[in-house]
Amino acid sequence: MSGRDEAQAAYFALLRAREEHDLLARYEEYLRAELQRLRRTSAEELALRVSAPEGTRRALRASDEALEEVVARRTALLEDELARLPARVAAAAAYVTECERTSRLLGRG
Repeated sequence: MSGRDEAQAAYFALLRAREEHDLLARYEEYLRAELQRLRRTSAEELALRVSAPEGTRRALRASDEALEEVVARRTALLEDELARLPARVAAAAAYVTECERTSRLLGRG
């Protein structure tokens, strides 16, 4: 591989690394927004349920419990993903730094 080809490869690796880092940042924004939406929806549903007549609450109890279970599982998954995300973001940032260094050394970037 020629020096020019290496420089181009390093440059395109840098572009992909930056894109991946940006995607992870947007993913984190999505996860946080989705958690907020789920919590808001759950609070609104609870407020409606509490204010509903007893007969209505009794009729909807089974579906309310199923909904709560699904929302709790999804919330746990999102929280787990958010907990692991900083390590992925840090690794992506480190890779961007390494690609920048390599690109500079090869004269591109």
